[in-house]
Amino acid sequence: MKMFMLNKVQVRQVMRWKDRVHYHSGAGVFGHRPRELNEIDTPQEVLAKRYENCRAQRLVDAYRTYGHLRATIDNVDYKNENRYIKELDTTRYGLSSQDSVDLGLLYGYNGKQSASDLVEQLEKIYCGPISYEFSYLETETEREWFAQRIESGSDVIHKERQIEILKELLHSQVWDKFLATKYPTVKRYCGEGAESLFTFFSTLLKLTTSENVEHIVLAMAHRGKLNALSCLLKCPPVKIFHKLNGNPEFPEDANAACDIPTHLSVSSDITVEGNTVRVSLINNPSHLEAANPVSMGKTRSKQFMLREGDYSPDGSSKFGDKALNVQIHGDAAFTGQGVNQETLMLSQVPHFDVGGSLHVVVNNQVGFTLPANRGRSSRYVTDLAKSIAVPVIHVNGDHPELVAKATNIAFEYQRRFRKDVFIDYNCYRRWGHNELDEPTFTNPLLYKLIHNRKSIPDTYTEKLISNAVLTESDVNNINMEYTQYLQEQYEAASSYTPEVSYFQDQWSNMSPAPKAVEVWDTGVNKELLKLVGRASVSTPADFNIHAHLAKMHVKNRLKKIEDEKELDWATAEALAFGSLLMEGRHVRISGEDVGRGTFSHRHVMLIDQEKETIHIPLNHIHEDQKGFLEVANSILSEEAVLGFEYGMAFDNPENLYIWEAQFGDFYNGAQIIVDTFIASGETKWIRSNGLVMLLPHGYDGAASEHSSCRLERFLQLSDSSESTPDSEDVCLNIVNPTTPSQYFHLLRRQVVRNYRKPLVVVAPKILLRLTDAVSPLSEFAPGTHFKPVIGDSIANPLNVKRVILVSGKHYYELNKERVKAKIDDVAIIRVESLSPFPLQALQTELAKYSNARKFIWSQEEHRNMGAWTFIKPRFENLLGKKLIYAGRSEAATPAVGTSKLHRAEVEHVLREPLYNIK
Repeated sequence: MKMFMLNKVQVRQVMRWKDRVHYHSGAGVFGHRPRELNEIDTPQEVLAKRYENCRAQRLVDAYRTYGHLRATIDNVDYKNENRYIKELDTTRYGLSSQDSVDLGLLYGYNGKQSASDLVEQLEKIYCGPISYEFSYLETETEREWFAQRIESGSDVIHKERQIEILKELLHSQVWDKFLATKYPTVKRYCGEGAESLFTFFSTLLKLTTSENVEHIVLAMAHRGKLNALSCLLKCPPVKIFHKLNGNPEFPEDANAACDIPTHLSVSSDITVEGNTVRVSLINNPSHLEAANPVSMGKTRSKQFMLREGDYSPDGSSKFGDKALNVQIHGDAAFTGQGVNQETLMLSQVPHFDVGGSLHVVVNNQVGFTLPANRGRSSRYVTDLAKSIAVPVIHVNGDHPELVAKATNIAFEYQRRFRKDVFIDYNCYRRWGHNELDEPTFTNPLLYKLIHNRKSIPDTYTEKLISNAVLTESDVNNINMEYTQYLQEQYEAASSYTPEVSYFQDQWSNMSPAPKAVEVWDTGVNKELLKLVGRASVSTPADFNIHAHLAKMHVKNRLKKIEDEKELDWATAEALAFGSLLMEGRHVRISGEDVGRGTFSHRHVMLIDQEKETIHIPLNHIHEDQKGFLEVANSILSEEAVLGFEYGMAFDNPENLYIWEAQFGDFYNGAQIIVDTFIASGETKWIRSNGLVMLLPHGYDGAASEHSSCRLERFLQLSDSSESTPDSEDVCLNIVNPTTPSQYFHLLRRQVVRNYRKPLVVVAPKILLRLTDAVSPLSEFAPGTHFKPVIGDSIANPLNVKRVILVSGKHYYELNKERVKAKIDDVAIIRVESLSPFPLQALQTELAKYSNARKFIWSQEEHRNMGAWTFIKPRFENLLGKKLIYAGRSEAATPAVGTSKLHRAEVEHVLREPLYNIK
């Protein structure tokens, strides 16, 4: 075993968060500085003109509100809808076609014209192949800005840009045809039918570089992803061909399970007109929309490191100034998967705001096989946008230049208001869900139309040739040159060696976890701990703390700190947080009610009882502290919030990121994030992550829900071996600690080590206040560390005939019964670390009991739950001793729902290992 000493942490210095700030009133705290919308009144002359022309103004408002219903945004027009919209009938407003109206009711227009002229302009603006929904925006400033931008904005596409757009379309088409030739039996999720989506990408790159945006964090579904990687995001085609040939995307010594081609990621520096933006396309699982909150968390991390927005020392910047979040959705997935609503509901919440995301919903007209009218209960795939009052731009994908215009407007809105904005990109899939699918089985008429139409690149080619922008020979040269380039890349794939793309940039100080067992010294100087402990309950002189907290929380903690003993769970956590802050680490804890704590134990966030101002004591430990605590009380969401926190930890290994479930079983709402990111992300993508999950667990009569964090599920996800010793290189660290000092060391170890692993903490409920579950200050001192196994300090080893192994809270109940019954032939060993399985520590403890003949695993969970099925094979295979089960029998639910049955089960769980097994 190796012992590593804690070195002084070197991180970039940040601002001192000095001011006490409001909580309920919204003045802000560390990590949140509320934005105030600068409302601009509509000029009086505009209002007067509308009043004087009120009938015509009602017509204008009708087109602004309902014009999208008559728009020609569907480029297949399979539904062939009747586009008569009664709200757009001039007679409803007392107007005839020849009535004189003021055209100046539209921005950018002037003079008296007939009502028919006004209608002509409104039809052109709002009812063509691009249209808009913005009338529901909550502020007049936003509504007027949008109307002005649409009606008077100029989006001229010059000849040079037209040629660039055509090249992008043709490259995408050549790419798809090339793959169809070389890989006819591989699912490629091509971009055919959605080629003008890449006009969005190229336009966005031009806009962001011109605005000096430094980072784009991109989440993208399968559709056209390989096209985007190869044609726009500077991923060498040879790398993709190498992968499509069945080879790993990582070097041979990487020991990675790898993933399918459409889950690939890339980080590229892209230069446009001398300015560079780094685009990070994150890995995604096949639960595609699950990547969206992850991308937001990664964006927020970028913003944190850039000290922009609410992390800005002087408030001079906004979120999104340097780091922008972009999400490309699939239509059926966006409307059908609840993670999207959860993610949108985070978009303007303190501590989760990223300054507005740019969304594009790739509207394929059909899901896997499901027509749109059976895939949702709303008209548009983008109707979720209305839930957060952000605008939608509908655009027909047959018109690449209008796609560019939609991108311009969306980007300008995001920059102006720092809110989300949506583009409903209407397109089609030429080959169904994938190239091996037969879409006519289920949608014959739709695909009859699709198969009989020209491609988007071919249609745009004809337009530019007819307008003499370029010639047919030019087009042939573009196609030939790109085909030749792809052929060269394809031939190079046979000798291609994947490059190292991991543990770089901000991860350069990190390494893979070793194939060894390590012990890290995570103790801290006693005087520093006392300083932190006192500061953790300090308040300003004029702060009106709740009387109960002043009496119980503050006084009790101060006494325990001074006595240097009986430190409870919340105090241990505060000491871990504060010591890390003083070393320059930042700490973020997120989840429902984490400021107070579900069990009213934490209180890292205090509220003034008269002014409702907020005070976070740990942000005021010392005037020279460099690290700060961000307390992110979240919305009632698990999947999106856990994904967000995973994204933050995914991007930043230097700080401590914690997500706490309100109760342990609540994590099951985020099972997708656990399965596809947290447990498997490192082995699939070689992307380490140090996120901590706190899952309150314990059988205390709370019935099926709120008893179990489903420990067995995490253990099943672990790649711990049943037959060979574990090392630090397991995919998950899963622990069930029994003392506050153990928890303290776990939190500190999470960032002190030079590698990162997700940490699942089976967190306590009853132990938070149990008088036996305390630790002296000496257990936090230098030279101390987390113990994977805690031996028995009571039993005489020579007298022990039975050894009971236990994990978590159950130890205290067993031990209490053992002492009460004066049983002296039983030793109780606490298994604190489950994954990695603590073989060496168990060998050391078991060696003490040479006279022991029976070894028992005791748990309060049911036999088909808890750690039993995980512990048994490892104990017997690696330690060579038979293990006997003691606990509840199998069940379909974690716990019973009546107190009488619960008490009977508790008695059984205690009696069986101590009395019944001899």
